[in-house]
Amino acid sequence: MAAVALRGEGLSVGAIADRLGVAKSTAYLWVRHLPLDRDGAAERERRRAHSKVMTDAQWAAHRQARDAARAELAEFGAAWVSRLDGRELLLVGAALYWAEGVKAKPWRPHDCRVRFTNSDPVLIDLFVRFVEELGVPRGGLRFRVCIHETADANAAVRWWARQVGVAVEAFQRTSLKRHRPATVRHNIGDGYHGCLVVSVPDSRRMYWAIEGIMKGMSDGVGRVGR
Repeated sequence: MAAVALRGEGLSVGAIADRLGVAKSTAYLWVRHLPLDRDGAAERERRRAHSKVMTDAQWAAHRQARDAARAELAEFGAAWVSRLDGRELLLVGAALYWAEGVKAKPWRPHDCRVRFTNSDPVLIDLFVRFVEELGVPRGGLRFRVCIHETADANAAVRWWARQVGVAVEAFQRTSLKRHRPATVRHNIGDGYHGCLVVSVPDSRRMYWAIEGIMKGMSDGVGRVGR
C-alpha cells in the first residue's frame, strides 16, 4: 500500500495525505499502526555505527590499561607460585577434586570412585599430576572425551591425547551429547574440544585419602585465629 511505503520513508500523516490526495483522517487510519520513522533505517544504522566508533575510541585507553594490569598481575601470581612441591600439590589437588570431582552421595555412601571431568586442560593436567603424586601413573588412568555430536569428536580425542601425553588408542569410546537446536551454545568452533573424563581404576582407597586430606584442611581452617 502506498501510504505504508510513504510512512516507512518517514513522511508524516499530513504529508501522506497531500501526496495521495486524501483527507488527513483517511491517511491516519491507513498508517496509525505504524510509528513515525523520521530518520529511516539507514540513518539509524549510521548513527549506531558512529556511536560505536566514538565509544570504542573513548574506552580504548581504559581497556589497554585494564589488559596491561591483568597481564602484570597474572605474571606476578605465576612467579609467586613458581613450582608446587609434593605436599602443596596434594592439598591443591584434593581441593580441586572435592570441588569438581565425583563424590559419594548420601544415598550411595560406599560408591567411592575417583573420576574427574573438566574442559580446562590446565585443571586436567593438575588433577593428573595430583593422581601421579598419589602413586598412580597416567598410563594406568582411563580417559574419555565427552562432546556434542555436532563437533569433530575424533579431532577432540587427538587434541586431548596431546594435552595429557597418552596415545589416542588409550582413550575409551567417546560420549556424544545430543544437539538441542533450541539451545544457544557458545562452545563451538575450532576452540571447542568438549570435556575430558579422567577415571582412576580401583580408586576406593584413593578416594578415602582425598576425603582425609579435605577433613584435615577443614579442621586446619577451623583452628585459624583461635
